[in-house]
Amino acid sequence: MTLTFSTKTLVVFCLVFIASACSTIDIQPPATLQVGAEQGERYLPLLKNKKVGLVVNQSSLVHDQHLLDYLLANKINVLRIFAPEHGFRGDYDAGAHVKNTIDAKTGVAISSIYGKHKKPSPELMDELDVVIFDIQDVGVRFYTFISSMHYMMEAAAESGTQFMVLDRPNPNGSFVDGPILEPDFQSFVGIHPIPILHGMTLAELARMIKGEGWINQAESLNLVTIANKHYQRDMPYELPVAPSPNLPNRQSIQLYPSLCFFEATPVSIGRGTDFPFQVMGHDMISLGDFEFTPVSKPGSALHPKLENQLLFGTDLRASTIQGLDLSLFIQAFSQFKKAGFGFFERPDFMDKLAGTDSLRLAIQQGQTAKQIKAAWQTDLLTFKQQRKPYLLYPDY
Repeated sequence: MTLTFSTKTLVVFCLVFIASACSTIDIQPPATLQVGAEQGERYLPLLKNKKVGLVVNQSSLVHDQHLLDYLLANKINVLRIFAPEHGFRGDYDAGAHVKNTIDAKTGVAISSIYGKHKKPSPELMDELDVVIFDIQDVGVRFYTFISSMHYMMEAAAESGTQFMVLDRPNPNGSFVDGPILEPDFQSFVGIHPIPILHGMTLAELARMIKGEGWINQAESLNLVTIANKHYQRDMPYELPVAPSPNLPNRQSIQLYPSLCFFEATPVSIGRGTDFPFQVMGHDMISLGDFEFTPVSKPGSALHPKLENQLLFGTDLRASTIQGLDLSLFIQAFSQFKKAGFGFFERPDFMDKLAGTDSLRLAIQQGQTAKQIKAAWQTDLLTFKQQRKPYLLYPDY
């Protein structure tokens, strides 16, 4: 069919009109994520003329400035820093004693909340009007900053001190998986009845700790949370700074939930290398073709497992494993068992990490990863319903 002149003219007119209309549409760029600490307009007025304490480490940044320096520059009266595992600057080995000291740059007193004194004394808390908690979490129950927040919330509730959480994204926020912690296995590496991967940010978890009464005098706690702006829990998030010495990058953070169980076994997961939580290996049992040798690295692994030994294992730096994957762990157990080597050399620690002895027993009984995970599902559904009132961001 041949178009007449008038028809052609009409078509051209329509196309020009559509193009003109589209050009006037205001296409907005994606909104930029703002973590809690970057929203000073929301919390600085609440701190005016207050005596402030901080629970912070090297991840507590306001853009490229440490929160301590940012607050002092804004004339906030910061009296004390409470230092968790790895210290205020993040330069202590895992498990190393954190000392009470003075910050050389600012002169602010630093008190350890790791080791024997996990909760500050009433005398220290009575000095303060507000305690701010601002630390990057990785969304895994056995990451000890959760326990530090628990004890600081309890100290604040008991002393009548306001507790403020400046929220940050959860880089494992898409996942809810693992057994719910049982009361008999409560410890500093697992203190709440939540799964290994809880899928919450720390501000959401703080709301749940208060709401569920998991601390003494929870009902009296004056809790303030500054939520992330333009955040969804399933969005990819590249951490601007390593949250702890042995989680140096996104890959290590993604593998952390699956590899941490190896800490209770003879297997190295790369402490004492440039790629911790990104490899696995042993000197006597070959776990793959990749070779590496752990060495002393002060500040991250002073005396790593199998120090100075040539290990044979698997390089996971290009692995696509996410969430909680049991396959590598079960496979390693089978190889050790076949060779007549003991695998669970620290069964008590394994059970504390898992929050139950049922995981270890199921593996010893020869259950598959699918069978083991199936046993968690009812409890996980109950947990998801339990946490709903405390969520600050859309659930998936």
